[in-house]
Amino acid sequence: MKRHLGIFLRGMAMGAADLVPGVSGGTVALITGIYDELLQSISAVSWGLVQTWRDKGLRGVMHTLNAPFLIALVAGIGASIVALSGLLHHLLEYHKAPLFAFFFGLVAASIPLVGREISQRNAAHTILFIAGAAITFIVGSLPPLEVEPSLVYLFVCGAVAACAMILPGISGSFILLLLGVYSAVIGALKELDLMVIVTVGAGVVTGLLGFSKGLKALLASARSRVMATLTGFLLGSLQALWPWKENALLLHTHSDGRETWLQTNAWPDSGDLFFCLACAAAGIGLVVALQWLGNRLAA
Repeated sequence: MKRHLGIFLRGMAMGAADLVPGVSGGTVALITGIYDELLQSISAVSWGLVQTWRDKGLRGVMHTLNAPFLIALVAGIGASIVALSGLLHHLLEYHKAPLFAFFFGLVAASIPLVGREISQRNAAHTILFIAGAAITFIVGSLPPLEVEPSLVYLFVCGAVAACAMILPGISGSFILLLLGVYSAVIGALKELDLMVIVTVGAGVVTGLLGFSKGLKALLASARSRVMATLTGFLLGSLQALWPWKENALLLHTHSDGRETWLQTNAWPDSGDLFFCLACAAAGIGLVVALQWLGNRLAA
């Protein structure tokens, strides 16, 4: 029961992270010590389960899937999304700088924890680290698309975002933002629009099942190189999480008068500097607490 509660709480942290553009639930899974188990459990979903069902019944399927772990984790993620989507939508709208400062501190504190997983240090690993940082830096600088999303487009966006969700440093929510459907998805969660939720959810499941197997194979054969790349992803993602922004280019004016701007990083605003620094310190503190929780539950 203690272990399942710990998995549930980590799931809640992952769900909250995945709601914010710039933060990845995969980062939370990695720093809390469940990343490998998560990949193993997801990648276990295959057509081979049909034969397992025939040979060993439901108990065998549950064991192969590590079902108690997945159920507790998904329940935590779901509870977090339902409970926090409205709050995070409000914070993104009216208190964006402090919220991003919190997650800036969280991601910054995660970098050395993920970097410890790099067992070898050589030129190839350095190149992969720099390439990973460059990729997320460039992706974080791209302007979002302006689209009227169809259900097919929402499904595809969910699948693409799922690949990012499971990678530390690449935010699934930010991918949704770039693809122009973030507001639609958050609005659907807030209003409980089941058609949109189910469509995006189906895309997420499809993306996770397809991508997790390849990532698991990469970690098994070249873990140190993968971790070097993921650490670079985290460093590059800090650019998108910089709390202070300024409007640089008007991208789109909506029919209701709302404006979408391309934003660039700006110097800190002295008016909320200390509050943002406190939020960043809280993010760092949360990473320390999550790391302690992961070690405590693993003992």
